[in-house]
Amino acid sequence: MDKLVIEGGKPLSGTIVIQGAKNAALPILAASLLAEGKVTIDHVPMLLDIDVMLNILRELGCRAEHVDETVMLDTSIAHSSHIPEALMRQMRSSIFLMGPLLARFGKATIYQPGGCAIGERKIDLHLRGLMALGAQIVEEGSRIVCFADRLKGAEVHLDFPSVGATENIMMAAVLAEGLTTISNAAREPEIQDLQRFLCAMGAKIIGAGTDTITIEGVQKLEPCRYQVIPDRIVTGTVMVAAAATRGQVTLHNTYPSHLTSLIHVLRRAGVQITVDGDIIKVGSSSRSKSIDRIVTSPYPAFPTDLQSQVMVLLALADGVSVMKETIFEGRFKHVDELSRMGADIRVDLNSAFIRGVSRLYGATVEATDLRAGAALVIAGLAAQGKTVVEQVHHIDRGYDRIETMLSRLGARITRQSSGSQV
Repeated sequence: MDKLVIEGGKPLSGTIVIQGAKNAALPILAASLLAEGKVTIDHVPMLLDIDVMLNILRELGCRAEHVDETVMLDTSIAHSSHIPEALMRQMRSSIFLMGPLLARFGKATIYQPGGCAIGERKIDLHLRGLMALGAQIVEEGSRIVCFADRLKGAEVHLDFPSVGATENIMMAAVLAEGLTTISNAAREPEIQDLQRFLCAMGAKIIGAGTDTITIEGVQKLEPCRYQVIPDRIVTGTVMVAAAATRGQVTLHNTYPSHLTSLIHVLRRAGVQITVDGDIIKVGSSSRSKSIDRIVTSPYPAFPTDLQSQVMVLLALADGVSVMKETIFEGRFKHVDELSRMGADIRVDLNSAFIRGVSRLYGATVEATDLRAGAALVIAGLAAQGKTVVEQVHHIDRGYDRIETMLSRLGARITRQSSGSQV
């Protein structure tokens, strides 16, 4: 296993171009199955999760090639509707293929998906949504068999605005007979990007970005070329890293409107932020201010995927801050690791009370999930001395060579194999 070695204490400085959004690319790649032919997707980052999705598509019979940031798929030769359990267990987003497989082949055999251990992440909303469209589902342990002669439009209400369930139902409904309405739908920008991609292939969808999405089924979709939106979580991670190290960073290829809640929080903390089109400039030269209360909630509220990163900034702020996590009950695992670096954080149920300290100190810490790993990297950049972040494979799921990206901003960070001397 690789590890990251960081010499902290140097402010980040410079300009960076943000990668494509992992959470937009994954459902778009899955949706490519809905059109038979050659599909080209641009601005796709080189990530472990992307590799897993492409390997699954290859198992289903597709040709798939990822060169630089472009994925070229030939879905015309797809012939299988069975996803091997070993691949399903590597990534939760493999569940996105259930809807497209049902729509194209009338059947799908999958298994309970894997992914980051950040709390309970049931797939019941996915299954109930597909059943509403006419799918029959048989569960045999971890094995799930879905089949439908023809999916039919329906009214689907989600008890919780699940991003994955919203996207799966959208992908199944585009080839269903009749009209489908999803109420209490998730509103994330990645859902809007999926709608644009599906419409580029000939789907009839309106409403993505609101809590009601309407899909009119069509007979057939056609292949297309499409470019994925920038990654708002990577953008936010770099913004927080710049603030935590008291640096000055300019970010290109961003969608500031996707980060309104984070920008508001950082400005409350005293960070200077200017926005000009797709460019965001972040600067901080002094100790941040505490924030009395931040609550994670579905978009457009403050995102759970940036909770751990912002906690690092608050751990170095002046005063006491409170962070309440309402999405995943297991998303405070980074707290113990930050405490090893000198942070003063107390967790009570789903709230973290963060008392700012004057500095963090380098230590050997372990990434327990994707965003926790990113937070530990930020802590290492801001800390005094050397930090070693282990279990880097978690970070590689969402950040395209994070050490290369941050090195461009002057960070002293290197990747080493576990057998290397630190």
